[in-house]
Amino acid sequence: MIMRPGQQLLLPANPFFIWGSLLGALTLNLLQNMGLWGRAAWMPDFLALVLVFWSIHQPRRVGIGLAFVFGLFIDVHQGAMLGQHALSYTVLSFLAIAIHRRLLWFSVPSQAFQVLPLFAASHAIELSVRMLAGGAFPGLLMLLAPVIESLLWPVVSVLLLIPQRRAPDPDAHRPL
Repeated sequence: MIMRPGQQLLLPANPFFIWGSLLGALTLNLLQNMGLWGRAAWMPDFLALVLVFWSIHQPRRVGIGLAFVFGLFIDVHQGAMLGQHALSYTVLSFLAIAIHRRLLWFSVPSQAFQVLPLFAASHAIELSVRMLAGGAFPGLLMLLAPVIESLLWPVVSVLLLIPQRRAPDPDAHRPL
């Protein structure tokens, strides 16, 4: 891939770091659901955010199957209809992989604007499955969740790319 001027050459992603970040996001989601706000509709889905990030940056390592499995974990934890989050995460991962080549050409704030429809589609799928199963409407505050997730995109991008940005062997004769 041709790089933009001034773009830093990244090291390969460590698979243990990818799995650690995904399991950390899963843990954060599980703790968030048991926390002070419970399952508030406006709370961001950190696992979906990290899944989209790795589906865009490492589509061969994090894909649709992994998103489905993590969705089943969230379904079981929340006591939701089995497959509600699995379907949502699967569609989210598919859409992220579909646009990953185009998305990487944008700056990080522009990427946040570009992933907003993905997060909105994911929450719309969750809501429609919940409503079709006879669940209650969570309220209009749920419209904040995709917006908060897209606002968190630059923070997640910086945090998850830190290990790849370090110089392997800094040297005065090797500027890369």
